[in-house]
Amino acid sequence: MKKKADRRVERTEQLLRDALFQLIEEKGFESLTVQEIIDRANVGRATFYAHFDNKEDLLISGLDQLQETLKQRQREMLTRSFKLEERLLTFSQEVFAHTEKHRYLFRSLSADRTGLAIQRLWHKMLLDLVREDVKSTFPNEQPNSDTLVHFITGALFGVLMWWFEGSTTISAREINAIFRQLALPVLRTWKGNQT
Repeated sequence: MKKKADRRVERTEQLLRDALFQLIEEKGFESLTVQEIIDRANVGRATFYAHFDNKEDLLISGLDQLQETLKQRQREMLTRSFKLEERLLTFSQEVFAHTEKHRYLFRSLSADRTGLAIQRLWHKMLLDLVREDVKSTFPNEQPNSDTLVHFITGALFGVLMWWFEGSTTISAREINAIFRQLALPVLRTWKGNQT
């Protein structure tokens, strides 16, 4: 019985997120009301508030869902592979693919005050993922490992922002390959300095 309830919850939350994303594309985030979201999703007000505190909470839930997916992929690759190239930054392809799929949403949000808050959440999510990669791959904690984590995160976040804001026609797969081509030598050098 619990699995059915979980599926209903997931379906309801996804309906609300889909409605939110459609409305953001149409009119931006700041001017949206909860009533517009529930009307588009065809759910009741009580149902909305049973799942989310407000429209910001609903928006952030999409990032939470993405972060969990990325962490799961990261755990799989960190335990499955011994090759540096296969262990490190494997989540980056999903980051670029997600951004490509929701490019309109990111562009709409960047025009609102909420955009800056979302960018901070994205940066923190990437920072946590990179930190876990570095910690798992280089278990002997070095005094400067946090510098490496911030350097790689800054590079990933910078490339991501440039890519989705620009008018480039580079695909998610291509931009990920470019990012990895630039970042992996830094990580290899770091590994060489730790031995």
